[in-house]
Amino acid sequence: MDPESEGPQIIKVTPLQQMLASCSGAILTSLMVTPLDVVKIRLQAQNNPFSKGKCFVYSNGLMDHLCVCEEEGNKAWYKKPGRFQGTLDAFLKIVRNEGIKSLWSGLPPTLVMAVPATVIYFTCYDQLSALLRSKLGENESHIPIIAGIVARFGAVTVISPLELIRTKMQSKKFSYKELHQFVSKKVSEDGWISLWRGWAPTVLRDVPFSAMYWYNYEVLKKWFCAKSGLYEPTFMINFTSGALSGSFAAVATLPFDVVKTQKQTQLWIYESHKISIPLPMSTWTIMKNIVAKNGFAGLFTGLIPRLIKIAPACAIMISTYEFGKAFFQKQNTRRQQY
Repeated sequence: MDPESEGPQIIKVTPLQQMLASCSGAILTSLMVTPLDVVKIRLQAQNNPFSKGKCFVYSNGLMDHLCVCEEEGNKAWYKKPGRFQGTLDAFLKIVRNEGIKSLWSGLPPTLVMAVPATVIYFTCYDQLSALLRSKLGENESHIPIIAGIVARFGAVTVISPLELIRTKMQSKKFSYKELHQFVSKKVSEDGWISLWRGWAPTVLRDVPFSAMYWYNYEVLKKWFCAKSGLYEPTFMINFTSGALSGSFAAVATLPFDVVKTQKQTQLWIYESHKISIPLPMSTWTIMKNIVAKNGFAGLFTGLIPRLIKIAPACAIMISTYEFGKAFFQKQNTRRQQY
């Protein structure tokens, strides 16, 4: 190996810098994508008012969260009357009548989960990729798939019980003592594994998404660089590669997303109404039921809203993350020179 090819490898971005870059990307992504979901939920609530105990999915661009409707008259942000005529009208009326801050309603509690999950995911992906490249060689095409699978698997496993606790806290104002009692009771009755209820459908959706996303992202990035005659990708190349690979992965994993939402919602209904939970239905059984009821198209319900949410989220997150890493790399280079 000649010294020139060794040069760029010496100046690395540290894990802490990767965490900072992914944290910045996560916050920026949620700030830019959340208003789309807030408007969508407000329109949903207007067309089909949420009753007490009904749950809905809230997305901040990083994670989907199950939120439960509380009985607060029209005080809750998603129940405020608006008389919206459509998406654009809803945007304008919310900003004009309630202030621009209302576009980020409900965001802070979800960031407590979403930002750490994103930081774990992106940092693990980069660390695993670097390790695998050092063992298998720079041009091994399976590295993004392996690193993507392992990183996502780890992030989902760490966050899954915390998300269960967050949903419980949101549905009823628990003190920390009551929360501890709830967790202890759940563990003593159903075992530790019960804290990971809902983990399997999340893994089935997120792990294949991650494998497809990272593989296509790396391929597209190289292809755009080759077409542009560039050695390093620009911000726009990262942005476009992220949007395209995210869109493809979103379409391919949509049936698992439909199943996950259905499973989460059913589970919440059983638990909140104190109904004994029937034998858990497998993902395959739920899919067969959906196809029997709504046809094959039923598995692709909500395709356009999912694409509208995921394409910009993936594009903003990855381009900001890569920009952050490039910034730290320049800082490290300067430090090495002086």
